This record gives sequence, structure tokens and C-alpha cells, in this order.
Amino acid sequence: MKIFFIKKNIKNKNGYTLIETMISISLFLIIVMEGMGALLNANLLHQKSQNMRSVVDNLSFVMEDISRNLRTGYSYHCITGADDLTNLGVKSGNSCWGIAFDYQGHQDGLNDKWIYEIVSENRGGITVYYIRKSINSGATWVQLTPDEIAINTTASSFTITGAEPPNADGTGDHQQPFVTIKLVGSITLKNIVSPFTLQTSVSQRVVDI
Repeated sequence: MKIFFIKKNIKNKNGYTLIETMISISLFLIIVMEGMGALLNANLLHQKSQNMRSVVDNLSFVMEDISRNLRTGYSYHCITGADDLTNLGVKSGNSCWGIAFDYQGHQDGLNDKWIYEIVSENRGGITVYYIRKSINSGATWVQLTPDEIAINTTASSFTITGAEPPNADGTGDHQQPFVTIKLVGSITLKNIVSPFTLQTSVSQRVVDI
């Protein structure tokens, strides 16, 4: 009696084939690239947020400094041209690139004006746009905004209304002096540019109506 054994060929699948490995690596690279893109975008947004916070903090301080001193000042003068800073009267105006005034506690004099100006200056071939301040009619200046902040000298301005006092006979200007400050520009840090626009209004505390 003959006994026959049927032998089955069973293929053992050990490991991955080349195609499966390539597909796995491709999927892994796609996921990594997507994740890196999201991470870089989040980092960019964080840096931009930090820049905006920096410019808002700095400009808020500048705006507060200007506003506080204007409130207690008087005899506002709108600077629009080549004015003699040592001989300024009172003058209202629009689109002033500077404002001069007398400050309470200082004796009136030719060299006693407080001045804020929005200016541009060439420094070694690079134009810097900034806000500066003087407390001695322009004899010396202090830069208020850092070089990273570029003030748009065309869009930024001071607007002064009611600077002139009323006449002795009761005619003329009866409006309380009022200043609107508008600052437009951008901050550039680590090749990231963030635009900004700030505006505030200040009324003179000294009654002048």
C-alpha cells in the first residue's frame, strides 16, 4: 500500500518589500514636511506678534509722553515749513510735521519752546524716519523712536485747532486748543515688517476760550 504525501508550498513573508518601504518613507516625509511648515508658520506669527507688541509698547510711550506734555502746555504752534524755532507764536494748522509749545513751569523765552517733530535723516546712505523731541527750541534733540521703527512722514502728522486766543473785544477764536496726533509707519525686525497706525487727540487743560 502506497501512501502519498501532498506537500504544500508556503511562502514566508518576512519584512517589507521595497515598494512598501518606499511608500512608508514617502508618507513619513509628507507628514514631516507638513509639520515643519506649520511649525515655521507658527514661529513667524509669533515673531510678528512680538514685533507688534514691541512697536505698540514703544509708540504708546511716545504718544503718552506727547499727550501728557501737550495737555499742560499752551501757545501751540503748527510747524509746516522752515520756521524760526526761536521765534514762534501761536498757529493752528493741518498736516503739521511738528508742534511747538510753551510748557508750564518754564519761564517764557526765546529758547524755551518744547518741540516734537516727525523727521527723516540720512545716516550713511540710509534714510531713518523717526520722532524727536527738544525742550530748548531745537538747540538739542532727543530721538524718541528706535531705528527699527520707520515713521511715514507723509501720512503722519499733527493737527492743531483753536490755538489762537480770543481777541480782547471778545471776537476771534473761542475754541479750546485741540491737537490730533496721527502716527503711521512700520517696524522691521529680523526681516519681518509689521505696519501700524496710531491716533489720539489731546485738549489743552489751560482754559483758552
